[in-house]
Amino acid sequence: MRWSMVCAVAALAVVAGCGDGGRTTSAPSPTAVRRLTVTSEAYADGGSIPRRHTCDGADVSPPLALSGVPAHAATLALLLRDTDAPHGTFTHWLMWDIDPRTRHLSAGERPHGSAEGRNDFGRPGYGGPCPPRRDRPHRYVLTVYAADRRLSLAAGSTASDLLRALSGHTVAMGTLTGRYGRG
Repeated sequence: MRWSMVCAVAALAVVAGCGDGGRTTSAPSPTAVRRLTVTSEAYADGGSIPRRHTCDGADVSPPLALSGVPAHAATLALLLRDTDAPHGTFTHWLMWDIDPRTRHLSAGERPHGSAEGRNDFGRPGYGGPCPPRRDRPHRYVLTVYAADRRLSLAAGSTASDLLRALSGHTVAMGTLTGRYGRG
């Protein structure tokens, strides 16, 4: 066998051996999937989250509008995280198995058939922004994922569980970022 052929076979073997065997727990790459649009009548992307949707108010989830969900999506999931939390990213809300035909969620709505996981407050459901007093305003990133299969995670699942279930199954995603500070 010629030396160039041996090198080519070796290179193919290295490439074929690459990958993680489906063990990835990080969020799906935004460049690998289509974009969907997430908006809220409560605040603009990059804007201030109204007190009503925080621990200082009614602590109710904001209304959301979705567009650009692919027709072949089997389910939607969402994740709300504080990226400026003092001890690392803090999960405020996670929900999955939302009907992919959903285009609007009212404030405080949990769609029929969906499930909510355990946030970093240690309970299921929405826990609004609640940064430490006198911290600069924190950024809260709400990400909506469209997946090609239902996720059917166990009760009490965490953000890591959700991201692991979405890995390799995300067909579109979009974000809405808000800010909140407590002066």
